[in-house]
Amino acid sequence: MSEPAIEIDRPQRPTQSPPSGRPPEPGVRTRGPWLVAAATTVTLLLLADRYGYHRDELYFLLAGRHLDWGYVDQGPLVPALARLLDTIAPGNLVVLRTPSAVLAGGAVLLVAAIARELGAGRGGQFFAAVLAALSGIVLASGHLLSTTTVDLLVWLVAAWCAVRLLRTGDSRWALGIGLALGVGMLSKLLPALLAVGLVAGVLIAGPRRLLRDRWVLAAAGVTVLLAAPNLIWQAANGFPQLGVAASISDGDSSYSGRLDAFTLQFVIISPYAVPIWIAGLVALLRRPEWRAYRAVGWAWVLVVGIVLIAGGKGYYDAPLLLVLTAAGALVTVAWASRGSLWWRRGLLTLGVVPFLLPNVVLLLPVLPADRLPGFVVDVNYDAGETIGWPEFADSVARVHRGLPPEERSRAVVLTANYGEAGALARYGPARGLPRAYSGHNSMVDFGRPPADADVVIAVGWERPGQLNIWFEQCTLAARVEQRFEVENDENGGPIHVCRGLRRPWAQIWDTEVRHTG
Repeated sequence: MSEPAIEIDRPQRPTQSPPSGRPPEPGVRTRGPWLVAAATTVTLLLLADRYGYHRDELYFLLAGRHLDWGYVDQGPLVPALARLLDTIAPGNLVVLRTPSAVLAGGAVLLVAAIARELGAGRGGQFFAAVLAALSGIVLASGHLLSTTTVDLLVWLVAAWCAVRLLRTGDSRWALGIGLALGVGMLSKLLPALLAVGLVAGVLIAGPRRLLRDRWVLAAAGVTVLLAAPNLIWQAANGFPQLGVAASISDGDSSYSGRLDAFTLQFVIISPYAVPIWIAGLVALLRRPEWRAYRAVGWAWVLVVGIVLIAGGKGYYDAPLLLVLTAAGALVTVAWASRGSLWWRRGLLTLGVVPFLLPNVVLLLPVLPADRLPGFVVDVNYDAGETIGWPEFADSVARVHRGLPPEERSRAVVLTANYGEAGALARYGPARGLPRAYSGHNSMVDFGRPPADADVVIAVGWERPGQLNIWFEQCTLAARVEQRFEVENDENGGPIHVCRGLRRPWAQIWDTEVRHTG
């Protein structure tokens, strides 16, 4: 017999805490979250090839041509994945973004699974899955190949294993945490922040015996072992990711800065979800039957505190916000099942349209690129960064074709950032452009211009004073014309032609051209 349809207006009443004081048993298994996860993945795949590459994806593809155990701003996992996918299907955005779409579906399942571990029935699990599927962090990261998508799944896997461990008391689940964190640190070092939060949470709320448990210590060893290649590379190169983190703290990146990071806490899931995850946090910290899970609640408090004090990006703690949302979904469905049912359930249902569905329009490419409203880019900076890269290459190619033949043969391109260099690596050869170089992050390690390259097309340098330090003469030759009325970092940017290198590239490349951010 098939399972009946799962509806949010028919929640299962919360499981009562057993007399022994143990946490409630997990809710019944249901296929509702699987349907929501599948719909999420399919939607992301259907929209994957609208607009174009994101600057970070272009950078990953370029980094994938220079495989290493680490990079200035990331580990080897995503560049290696980008190279594999582009080898399978060169230039195919759907294939490139398929892993992210699948990981986003996995994130939806994990949020529902965490709610189930806390005791949620069919209604609570389904509601948690819907909240996750329509959340800003899942939609935005699921649309693009990015390190954020990997972080999202890694943190949720670790959190699910932590909840299982705390519910059952079986410390072997710590190995799952260690495995997830170790793999995650091959993408970025951010999972270490989660490890700090969980350890501190256990120190505050217990059970402290876990900190000397042999399985927990073994899990720590697994994490270090898996992360070792990237950690060794970082150590050998002076931990450049710390320099990138410092530039982020100074506000030199999207979604960074303490005020932005604080504000993002209230929109990264959805404004609709704010009272839900707050209720989840309060319940994790105060419910007697959830006493075993208090370390998880404290983990978010500590992680978000570190992010805000250090000036990190506001989405770093978003996976833990989804964990709080899973807890809050159970609390909210229980609230909706008491008292005046019609208005409580109506409030939950009607709130989805004005507060959750707009995330789809704001974070996914559903509107025409040539008529993208400015407010979309104001809310979602990344939308603008996926539009106009072929036209950007056209603008540079026009300047290159305008050079005298004797200069054109020895000219190179110097870009201000890795996205521009990645775009020219992707689109430049078909337009007859020479190789593009950049000193931004790991681009500086991918090679410097030839010693005789004294004619340079410099792209994206808003302050030509820097160029005048390196070259005897720089002239504004054109501006980028992307043929779209979209605000991004390239549209309308300057293209200079510089001649007469004042000092050899070997002298200025690592010391002056190199920059992080």
